[in-house]
Amino acid sequence: MKRFLHTLRWDIQLQFRNGFYYVSAFVAILTVVLLKQIPGDVNWALWWPPVILENLVVNSFYFFAGLVLLEKREGTLEAQIVTPLRTHEYLFSKVLSLGLLSLLESIIIILAVSGLRFNWIWMVVGILILIAMYALYGFIIVSRYDSINEFILPSALWVIWFSIPLLYYFDIWKHWLIYIHPLQAPLIVMQAAFDPLPAWKMIYGFLYSLAWIGLAYFFSQRAFYKFVIRKEGTRI
Repeated sequence: MKRFLHTLRWDIQLQFRNGFYYVSAFVAILTVVLLKQIPGDVNWALWWPPVILENLVVNSFYFFAGLVLLEKREGTLEAQIVTPLRTHEYLFSKVLSLGLLSLLESIIIILAVSGLRFNWIWMVVGILILIAMYALYGFIIVSRYDSINEFILPSALWVIWFSIPLLYYFDIWKHWLIYIHPLQAPLIVMQAAFDPLPAWKMIYGFLYSLAWIGLAYFFSQRAFYKFVIRKEGTRI
């Protein structure tokens, strides 16, 4: 536990020193300003889940990827291989440190724009699920690259993939196959913060999310071993 807490403190300091908190504050302010331009009669129960889904791409997916690339460039990631720090401690520390930042930003944006008119429990749970998914997916993808130039194009394709559940959410493509998509589940959990949903949807949203987080964690550990420890092929 002491080793993990030390790593967590280091990650927070690293993020602050490299401007992640300033970027997060800028994104929060910009998002609030833009959303405030929407007419007052907007149905926020409809809009908050997709807004948060897209907003967390920056704070979780790209921030995690940026941290990994930064540590690769400075050589600190490879140096950790020979320390007592374990892979799961490295991953959990990153997810938790970024998670606290992302959760704070998301809640501030919601409160500044629409106030307290939602179920806090389901909103926080949905946001935390998304943060864990985005962060772990970010590591799985970025671990095979050594620079932002190599990572940026494939990352854009992944962001498009992440947004597919919005087709179902906005009635553009209503097909049961959307429920196989990993981000459909947390989207439903966040939706429950505003509207009562059938029990089967809530069970699906929670359990399916946990299943995908478990898979993401498993493959992130494999990616760490393959692309950081063994340094196998670094491109796809």
